[in-house]
Amino acid sequence: MKLTLPSAWQKHLSLETQQPYFADLQRALELAYTHRAVYPSMEHIFRAMELTALEDIKVVILGQDPYHGEGQANGLAFSVPDGVKIPPSLKNIYKEITSDVGTNIPQSGNLERWARQGVFLLNSTLTVEDRQAGFHQGWGWETFTDEVIRVISQEQTHVVFLLWGKFAQNKAELIDDTKHLILTAPHPSPLSAHRGFFGCRHFSQANAYLQQHNRGVIQW
Repeated sequence: MKLTLPSAWQKHLSLETQQPYFADLQRALELAYTHRAVYPSMEHIFRAMELTALEDIKVVILGQDPYHGEGQANGLAFSVPDGVKIPPSLKNIYKEITSDVGTNIPQSGNLERWARQGVFLLNSTLTVEDRQAGFHQGWGWETFTDEVIRVISQEQTHVVFLLWGKFAQNKAELIDDTKHLILTAPHPSPLSAHRGFFGCRHFSQANAYLQQHNRGVIQW
């Protein structure tokens, strides 16, 4: 198994993919995909990068790892394919968007429409095993995705980073806050959404910042 980045990202991360840990990660994933149920499908591991090139990124939303139920993960943080029941955290995201900017709650949890507008939906760990949340944490994905965040911070300007929950907020140290906007809130899961995610108004704040810097707004 060879993990191949989308061409638009290869020049920015080619050195990272040559590191020993990345070769170890590839070998571990080859065994996992051969013998067990792993999500998302291999062709969707880098789906976020396929849909959103570095130079097109306007907003970054960080997740922890993919959904671990069959048919849920589609390579985008918080997103599920069309026709799949909308997960609780995404339901709460939709509720906050409706409260914040007034759009109707969509019938689909597929966030490809955001990705195509420049919303980079990045999980820290890009693969997971069936019904075993966090099983691939510590395999090397976090090292890789931390570098992705650094590259975005270094190469781009005026990107909005939405960091929900302590795990995502710990990534703030990778981001230059003199050239980007970092917004933090509790995680949108049912366990914590009422502690400050509801009412955070991140979506209108993100659009106001993007508009201020002539980057165009997101149709949430």
